[in-house]
Amino acid sequence: MELLTILLSGLLGLLSPVGGVVERIAENTIRSQFQQVEQLRVRVDNVPTHQLLQGKIQRIRIAGRSLQLKQNMTIAVLEVETDKVDFDTDSLNRRFQLQHPLQAGVRVVLTEQDVNQALQSDAITSRLLNLTVGELGRRTGQIQQFNFSQPKIQFLANQRLRFQVELTQDNVEPLQITIESGLGIVSGRQLQLIAPIAWVNQEQVPEQILNAIATNFSQQFDLRSLQSTGIQARILQLNISPQKLEVAAFVRVETSSRLLKQLQL
Repeated sequence: MELLTILLSGLLGLLSPVGGVVERIAENTIRSQFQQVEQLRVRVDNVPTHQLLQGKIQRIRIAGRSLQLKQNMTIAVLEVETDKVDFDTDSLNRRFQLQHPLQAGVRVVLTEQDVNQALQSDAITSRLLNLTVGELGRRTGQIQQFNFSQPKIQFLANQRLRFQVELTQDNVEPLQITIESGLGIVSGRQLQLIAPIAWVNQEQVPEQILNAIATNFSQQFDLRSLQSTGIQARILQLNISPQKLEVAAFVRVETSSRLLKQLQL
């Protein structure tokens, strides 16, 4: 969601007074919202000044490398290409209104190294742990507060990945948790764990608990949850290979999107 906010803000940057190159205006708007950017290019196709002033853009293409978001998450490669954009503005209040839904294709590449750096963020690691440790506790009736350390993810061959973390609690032996699983897509909108295997201190977790964890995972990573905000998204392609994860997706932002309204405030 944070990435989508940044990209839409870049689109709003095109509405700045036209006195220079519109690509540079959008590029600077997007760049300013990342913590750090190694490379970023924005191209706006078929935008004579009179068309832009009329709120019509044929296509916008964004390409970037090594883009650092908050929470230490770095995107190795980002590519965005929109369909035709048709918008209206209130010249007095600088209000932005899409005349038609905004549609775009997005391609994101994450490296294993960058993801592991992001895992040092408590917010990201806590969410992953809630999908595993929380479900283990509910199934065993022993929900306890643990501290986590040394989280690590590995991208493996054959669409599989491995996640490891150490859980510690005062006066209790540390728990070494390892989960290995394939990752697939259901109907383009939901991530699914495939043939997961898990160990706690080298003891294999029962299949019944693994099934509950897999179900919880799919529920948490369901893009249909965005529909209430006026955003539709579909995952078109998901590839996992050693050291790298690549995702291609389609995104549609409705004219009544809650996110657009927030950006206009």
